[in-house]
Amino acid sequence: MRSLQFSVRQVIGIIAVTLSGVLVSVGIQIPLFFGFLPGYLLLTAVILLKGARPEEVLNRSWEGLKKTRGVIYILLMVSFLLPSWFISGVIDQLVSISLHLITADHFFVSAFFISLIFSMILGTSVGTLSAVGIPIMSSAAALGLPVSITAGALISGAFVGDRTSPFSSSHQLLSHTVEVKTGMQFRRFLPTTLAAILVCMAFFMALDAGKHSGMTVFSNNVFQWSGLSLLKFLPPFILILFVILRLKIIYAFISSVIAAIIISISQGVGILSVIHSLWFGAEGVGGGLSSMYFLLLFLALAGAFNGLLEGYRVIQPLLDHWLSQTTGLINDSIKTITATFIISLISANQTLPIILTGRSFLKHWNEKYDKAELARVMGDSTMLFPGMIPWSVLAIMCSTIVGVPIISYLPYAVFLWILPLLTIILSFYKHNRYKMMQSGSASTTH
Repeated sequence: MRSLQFSVRQVIGIIAVTLSGVLVSVGIQIPLFFGFLPGYLLLTAVILLKGARPEEVLNRSWEGLKKTRGVIYILLMVSFLLPSWFISGVIDQLVSISLHLITADHFFVSAFFISLIFSMILGTSVGTLSAVGIPIMSSAAALGLPVSITAGALISGAFVGDRTSPFSSSHQLLSHTVEVKTGMQFRRFLPTTLAAILVCMAFFMALDAGKHSGMTVFSNNVFQWSGLSLLKFLPPFILILFVILRLKIIYAFISSVIAAIIISISQGVGILSVIHSLWFGAEGVGGGLSSMYFLLLFLALAGAFNGLLEGYRVIQPLLDHWLSQTTGLINDSIKTITATFIISLISANQTLPIILTGRSFLKHWNEKYDKAELARVMGDSTMLFPGMIPWSVLAIMCSTIVGVPIISYLPYAVFLWILPLLTIILSFYKHNRYKMMQSGSASTTH
């Protein structure tokens, strides 16, 4: 593949068209596919005008698309998971248990803490939300609690493990990219992680304390453990077991859906009713393949777009030049966070920002500070931005599972947006400490 050079104006133009398109599509509520398409077409046109062969561009697009196949398959199965669990009675049973174990007085902080524990064990936000998010969201609806706050609590907890757990694939990817051992990376994450968790707990406890006193409260005396069906525990048990055993999550979803369908049929649900639910979704929980057409097309297009960005190194040279002009830990931190945010805006996934930011900035950070500092800044930004951007694949998956629009839950997903602020504060503290150390060594020398 020939090396192509892109000017600053061309890159800004591509970014502007791409972002404008997705913002318009979000604003007027049309499928993201149509909003993202102009950016992809412009990028393709610029590459072709620079002399790239059409078949080469198609191959790069196809390579990028293939990297999103796993995500497309997972979302496809999520569209089946919700209605299959509903018609089999799994959701009703899990809701009953959740309402018995979680009191309305401490609902939000409990949801956050349960999601946090599961995410640290499972190491995946998608797996966590699938395992505990669905019943807790349904319980919130049964209690008349705001679903947007509940979703924010669950997603905050889910991203604790997605970012921090040694079992997380993104945690391992960051460690590999910036060449820092996972143990060291975890220790550098610890100060901001603990601070963010404390902020989240205080936030959700305050929301719990401020709930209206007249809301519906579930009575624990109504619940009967003897009425539980062990068979209905099978679909969620399969899902959790597969994730714990580190098997591919797509197999976990497929097995769980099949188990739920078999349970439904054994309870007398007709085949046509099962097919109808899988296609159109279930009332109250959503899902269904019919709602996924354009979303799956968008994910394929975003994959093709990323394939061109990565394959032709559209952004990386500009990042190298931009960071080389920076001095000071605070400025380096802010520039790294800004750069990785822009990459996250246009890449629509979690993998490319980690790899592109990490590999582009590694040399600079390693020479001026150390690689673990870069891991800390990226862990507090790069790994979280994809959960906040409405057209990001990861955010779409999380939103689809909890059934709440990203814009609605984002103000309450405190863990996602508090960490970039905390890491800048920590950089400020470390910057001043470095200056004091340098001043001390200089005075000692004289």
